[in-house]
Amino acid sequence: MYFYAVRVVLALAATALLASPAVAAETIAGPAVVVDGDTLRIGQERIRLIGIDAPEAGQECAAVGGGTWACGEAATLILGVLIAGQLVICGWEIRDQYDRALAMCMTSSGIELNRRMVEAGYAWVYLSGDYVTAEAEARAAGVGVWQVPTQTAADYRRAEQAAVVAGQPLPPDANCIIKGNINAAGDRIFHEPGTPAYPDTVIRVEQGERWFCSADDAIAAGWRRTRG
Repeated sequence: MYFYAVRVVLALAATALLASPAVAAETIAGPAVVVDGDTLRIGQERIRLIGIDAPEAGQECAAVGGGTWACGEAATLILGVLIAGQLVICGWEIRDQYDRALAMCMTSSGIELNRRMVEAGYAWVYLSGDYVTAEAEARAAGVGVWQVPTQTAADYRRAEQAAVVAGQPLPPDANCIIKGNINAAGDRIFHEPGTPAYPDTVIRVEQGERWFCSADDAIAAGWRRTRG
């Protein structure tokens, strides 16, 4: 009886999925394991939720009143809550460069995971126009990553890549990601995640530049907030 019920649930979910605007060529279904805020594993198959970009697992986002919060960990937790105890069915047509199926996924109770992560404020719209309205509503409500302007997951990845290319070590503490930069005029300026110059600012520790854990720490040390 149990396995019959499982088949019925999957069949109904597949029907809803395949009737959606993004018709899938293939489906993957079963119990899912959360990898991060936009990645799942069903069996041996790795699945990337298409059209969205959640904070990276170790990413910190700017917080109200200064400082940061573990938005990457929170996004992973939220996705886990959404699928808890449910079967997941994913429809996909293409794979990415990491051989992950790029999919729209639903739970057996009918929750569209891609959309719900954006609605909750734990993912940005990414290379898609499907969830623009949901993102605008989350931004207006100030939920999740929209509490204050913050660094997107894409900018976070670019900053990490730039640090590697420049031979710059990553922050010594994952909670201390504000960049204290000294410009050509000798002005000490700090850049918070989400500000325009943040991704391209490289910290040169040997020249007196440093990382800060909060805006208050930077100000107390004699740095000023960027005007950009």
